[in-house]
Amino acid sequence: MAEKRRSELAEYIIENQEKFYRLAFSYAKNKEAALDIVQNAIVKALEHQNDIRNKEYYRTWFYRILVNESLTYLRKSGRETLWEPMVLNNVLEKDGGYEKNSTEIYDEVMKLPEEMKTIIILRYYEDLPLAEIADVLQISLSKVKYRLYTALEKLRQNCA
Repeated sequence: MAEKRRSELAEYIIENQEKFYRLAFSYAKNKEAALDIVQNAIVKALEHQNDIRNKEYYRTWFYRILVNESLTYLRKSGRETLWEPMVLNNVLEKDGGYEKNSTEIYDEVMKLPEEMKTIIILRYYEDLPLAEIADVLQISLSKVKYRLYTALEKLRQNCA
């Protein structure tokens, strides 16, 4: 049973390694640091593979480990890091257009508090549903919704 679980976990990690690297890079903005973050997350996942019983929860469980490793890296490095800009046009345009390009939006996203940036990354860059984000961050769904709403409002105001 443990061998099957290890095999399933390894398969999941291999299938999604590019997503994991992209998320880690969004925090570290450094190739080597991002690879280290992913490696540390994989090691922790393998060490604690018996904590998860159902294959359906690998995604939420591993993202939680990966986000925690990324935040640990940020705390240890003491640096504010940047991540590649991605456009939130469709979200920001709901209440009207804005005059800024994707690089300027990116700069505005970088000004958000860490907990809001994390939710934006997981929602719009990793396509996680809000319920999974709540599980990853180990906070209530209502808190995720509030932080997301607040972050989007700030972006709308700053990008108008």
